[in-house]
Amino acid sequence: MASGRKFVYEFVAPDPGTYFYHPHVGVQLDRGLYAPLIIDDPNEPGAYDSEWVVVLDDWIDGTGTTPDQVLANLTGPAASSTGSTGGMGGMNMGGDSSMGGMDMSGTGGMNMGSSDSPFGDAGDVTYPHFLINGRVNTAPDVLRAKPGQRIRIRIINAAADTIFAVALGGHRLTLTHTDGYAVQPRQADAFYIGMGERYDVVATLDDGLFPLVAEPVGKDGVALAAIRTGAGAIPTPDRAAAIPELTGQMVQGADLIPAPEARLPVKDIGQSIELSLTGQMNPYAWAINGAPYGKNKPVTIQAGKRVSVQLSNMTMMTHPMHLHGHTFALPNGLRKDTVLLKPMQKLAVQLEADNPGNWMAHCHNIYHAEAGMMAALVYDNRG
Repeated sequence: MASGRKFVYEFVAPDPGTYFYHPHVGVQLDRGLYAPLIIDDPNEPGAYDSEWVVVLDDWIDGTGTTPDQVLANLTGPAASSTGSTGGMGGMNMGGDSSMGGMDMSGTGGMNMGSSDSPFGDAGDVTYPHFLINGRVNTAPDVLRAKPGQRIRIRIINAAADTIFAVALGGHRLTLTHTDGYAVQPRQADAFYIGMGERYDVVATLDDGLFPLVAEPVGKDGVALAAIRTGAGAIPTPDRAAAIPELTGQMVQGADLIPAPEARLPVKDIGQSIELSLTGQMNPYAWAINGAPYGKNKPVTIQAGKRVSVQLSNMTMMTHPMHLHGHTFALPNGLRKDTVLLKPMQKLAVQLEADNPGNWMAHCHNIYHAEAGMMAALVYDNRG
């Protein structure tokens, strides 16, 4: 939409759940142009006393550089000639695989932090701040509640380049929904959330002050908020990052089991397609089906068919793959619209081709998407 213009969107919201809206113009997402979109289900019993919407983010804008400069550093000719993007970001497609690894002091260099997570190389950008609800960890957002209350926390990862591990100090969390769909309740000390993913969790609150911590995977720093039901001091960021829950039982979203009502009805496969993810760090270039967006062919699906989508990650980075206009079912039946594909992982998902139009499949790492990891998904109504 052109600057200064207005447009009124009118649509039916048939799917309850936790969502967020944001642009797909350049790297505007990494400048904070997003907001939660919560669709309540009038038939849901609730069974909780309070609700808290929590938005996770990584932040670099206005700290001496901008996301647009970060993207230019990653993709520009200087990056290719000096290797300043560094790191083993993916399978080399014929370019220089130099491991320069220059930190660039927060100006958008490759993050070289190590990680024991299952996601390998999880991000490209070094961020000076990680936020919860727009606040830095030295001035955290605080929710006030009462001991014994049952709270529903809707957690949205709006970050451009960061996977988080999330935990609530002094509590176990019960995961109830992912990407708007109900799951069989699963308890955990902590869980991973990728860019673009959303999880709903519930917890019964004890008496005191409890940090809500989001630890960036493979990066230095921490995002911090807190729940206050009684006395207690907000911990320093360093102490918050050391809560035992972050080293306890960790759940990955793909391991959840869908609630019966969230499953796709059983149906024969009517069409099979493939989305193959390729790319590398130097030169910084990412692709789907052999070419970057604009040069790859649109993927055509047939209306009314159950479509099997083979997702193949041929890189050494984790990619949060997102599909517009549809949800898909993982092999275990879990319904999602965004899934973390680990390095070299292949995953067959199913979607119902019931929403004709022109759509997009892309990596929800905004820098990968802008560097080419997108593909158009279009309908062939001829069947």
